[in-house]
Amino acid sequence: MNSSSALATDPCVHCGFCLPSCASYRVLGTEMDSPRGRIHSLKAIEAGELTLDATVASHFDSCLGCFACVTACPAGVRYDQLLEQVRPQLNNPSLRTPWQRQLRRLLLALLPYPQRLRALMLPLQAYAGTPLQQLARRSGITRLFGAEIAAMEQLLPPLPPQAKDPVGLIPAEGPRRARVGLVLGCVQRVFDPGVNAATLAVLAANGVEVLLPEGQGCCGAVSHHQGELKQTQALAMDLVGSFNRAAANEPLDAILVAASGCGHTLKQYPQLLAGQPGFKAVVKDVHEFLYELGLSDSFKARLKPLKEALVAYHDACHMIHGQGISQQPRQLLRAIPGLELREATEAGVCCGSAGIYNLVQPEEAAELGAIKAADLINSGAAMVASANIGCSLQIRQHMLEQKKPLPVAHPMELLARSAGLLEFG
Repeated sequence: MNSSSALATDPCVHCGFCLPSCASYRVLGTEMDSPRGRIHSLKAIEAGELTLDATVASHFDSCLGCFACVTACPAGVRYDQLLEQVRPQLNNPSLRTPWQRQLRRLLLALLPYPQRLRALMLPLQAYAGTPLQQLARRSGITRLFGAEIAAMEQLLPPLPPQAKDPVGLIPAEGPRRARVGLVLGCVQRVFDPGVNAATLAVLAANGVEVLLPEGQGCCGAVSHHQGELKQTQALAMDLVGSFNRAAANEPLDAILVAASGCGHTLKQYPQLLAGQPGFKAVVKDVHEFLYELGLSDSFKARLKPLKEALVAYHDACHMIHGQGISQQPRQLLRAIPGLELREATEAGVCCGSAGIYNLVQPEEAAELGAIKAADLINSGAAMVASANIGCSLQIRQHMLEQKKPLPVAHPMELLARSAGLLEFG
């Protein structure tokens, strides 16, 4: 470890305030699987008292990177920065089994590339959401392929028909109030394209012109969360280039994103791409942007009550802890007539999605997903609003295990539905 990490660990007084907020500690209950325990390990490694071997690395692999401990820490310890420094070291071949390495390699060769993901999903459309999938799950046959493969199958939702990405310029309705770019996201555009459709409709209805570069790729969030810096930088530079070229003739007011996991990484581009060209516009979460811009009078006049009037807003970790965004989406949802927000008891605890965590640490993630689904149901809500695709897939899956499962939708979908902009199933 370097000297900067040693300085970063100094403020930790091992008070334990981080423990109740830590998702891995919640399900594993061991000190070494808590932020305090991991910081103790880092100090011991720096002092030469401990070696980063496979056992020690497993305690860092158990971390979801949810950053709830950063929010909870009274001493201001930047555990997120410590984790950023440690994650690349965890990719040392000696620290994981061959299967663990191969699985991560497969996921990082697939998830950040929408065309590859679509190609894989095409034959699965005849399986996902059908009685055949239900039979396979009831029989337990998927578990014969291992916990990780079973977890992937469990997260596979009914797949929408695969369509081309929206491209070009989406004009604003009425007087133009802003001009923005929209990052489509990789998993989101394949598994839940309705989110992007709703986001574009809401933006246009609020006088926002949206630019969508052709062939835009991944922001690098998945590889970033795994400490794969070179892959992350390559993806980031390609994405920056596509937006800067598309907006060369007329600047953008902002680059927007409707998935909080992507947004967290996009906002770190100045550090990730130090010395390289960055976006020529500020990056903002779509809720953050619309809250600051303000919903237009014409849009607010279109809003009608929803059938599901009681809504529990789920705080995605990379939104609330990573970006400090909490009230903006809530305020936007409150613009819907008659809508009442319900709060989960443990809103700040991770749902277990955490990038690819629910695929590489399936048992811990499943326990967290069940806790989150039950907590949201106990809020008394009739609907869950989630602004991150990974969280949405995780919560939907674990809702199926509950007696009274709740539907999950993106806040932009709820706004679009209320305004009568798009039809939803």
